[in-house]
Amino acid sequence: MLQTAFIRENRDYTIAGLEKRYFKDAAEAVDLVISLDKKRREIQQELDEVLAASNTKAKEIGALMKAGQKTEAEAAKAETADLKEKSKALEEQHKEAEEALFSELVKLPNLPHESVPEGRSAEDNVTVLESGSKPSLPAGSLPHWELIKKLGQGQAPIIDFELGNKIAAAGFPVYKGKAARLQRAMIAFFLDEAGKAGYTEIQPPIVVNADSGFGTGQLPDKEGQMYHDAQDDLYLIPTAEVPVTNLYRDVIVPEASLPVKNVAYTPCFRREAGSWGAHVRGLNRLHQFDKVEIVQINRPEDSYKALDQMVEHVKGLLEKLELPYRILRLCGGDMGFTSALTYDFEVWSAGQERWLECSSVSNFETYQANRLKLRYKTADKKTQLLHTLNGSALALPRIVAALLENNQQADGTIKIPEALVPYCGFDTIE
Repeated sequence: MLQTAFIRENRDYTIAGLEKRYFKDAAEAVDLVISLDKKRREIQQELDEVLAASNTKAKEIGALMKAGQKTEAEAAKAETADLKEKSKALEEQHKEAEEALFSELVKLPNLPHESVPEGRSAEDNVTVLESGSKPSLPAGSLPHWELIKKLGQGQAPIIDFELGNKIAAAGFPVYKGKAARLQRAMIAFFLDEAGKAGYTEIQPPIVVNADSGFGTGQLPDKEGQMYHDAQDDLYLIPTAEVPVTNLYRDVIVPEASLPVKNVAYTPCFRREAGSWGAHVRGLNRLHQFDKVEIVQINRPEDSYKALDQMVEHVKGLLEKLELPYRILRLCGGDMGFTSALTYDFEVWSAGQERWLECSSVSNFETYQANRLKLRYKTADKKTQLLHTLNGSALALPRIVAALLENNQQADGTIKIPEALVPYCGFDTIE
C-alpha cells in the first residue's frame, strides 16, 4: 500500500507512475486520496484541540473545588461535558474519514521502478537475456500432454489428468511412478540449491487468514482467484510468498538480522477463473501445483542488489536443468498489482514451440511492508519500512513440461538432466 505522506508530497510523480501502469483516472484517484487525507488530518487537529481543552478544564475543576468555588466548578463541569460530547462526535468523524481514506488507498497499485519499460500488455515486455540452444527434436516428437500417454511401465499416463478430474476437478492432475519421483526430486533439488545460497528453509501453513492475504496484497485485489473456506474464513495459498512474508507482519526486524532470506516448498492453489484455450492444455495451467519460493526482506538501499542476486539464482537453476530460457522485464501495463519491478523467466517448450513462463522475481519495495507494518530500526534509532522481494525458484508444472518435451530421444525415452539424476535415482523415463 502506498503511503499517504508520500502521495501528498509527490502528487505528480505518483500520478505519472500510475499512468505508466495504465491505471484508470490516475489524477482523480490521487487527488481523492489527498483530499480525504486532508479532511482526516483536519478532523484530527480539531479533535486534539478539543481533548486538550477538556484536559485543561478538568484541571480547572480540581483547582476551583479546592478553592471552594463550587458555582464556577459546576459551570466548568458543564463545559467539560460539552467538550466530551464534541470529542465523541469528532472521534466518530475521524474513524469514518480514516475508513474512507483506507478504502481508496487499497485501490492504488504500487508505483513502477524507473527501469520499468513503457507498455500496455505482455507484447510490450522487454527481453533482457536469452540463453541456451533450442533443441532439435527427433521425428514423431510430441507435446507433453500426448507424450505422457506413452510413458511409464504399465501405468500410463504417468501424469493423469482424467483421474485427477475424477477425484477432484479439472486442473488437479495425479502424478504416478517416475513422474511423481521427478516432482519430488525437483523440489529437493531446488530447496538444496536455495540452502547453498543462504536461504533458511521454512515449512509454512498452506492456508492463511484474511489479514495475511491483505498483508501481501492478494486481498482485496485477487480474492476471486483464491480458494476460500467460508466456514473458517481461511484461504488456500496461491504461493508460499503469502505465509512466509507474513511471518514478519507487525515485526520490527533487528538490523543485524538483515537481510532475511527464506525459502519454502508448498503446493499452490489458484482458481484461474476465465482461463481457456490451447495455451492452458496439460501442465500449462493448473489449479494445484508445486512451487519452491524464495523470499527476501532487506534494507531499501540494498533491495535492488538483492533482486539481481535472486535473478542470478533462478538463472543458475535453469542452466543446471539444461533448459533454454529467456528473461523479460515486465512493462508497466503487465506488472502485478503489488510489484515495483518484475522479471519473468520463460523456458522453451520444444513440443509446443513456444515459451512458457516458469518464474517471476519481484521487488515490492515498501508496498507490502506498509501493509504488514514490517519495519526495522536504523543506527540512529529511526523506524523505517523494509523492502520485500520474492521469486519462484521454481514453479514445477511448466518445468516438467519443458523437461519432457525438450529431452525426447529417438528411441522414445526421456533423458533426465544430470543435475537431477542423484535426486531421481534414474536417468531416463521409458
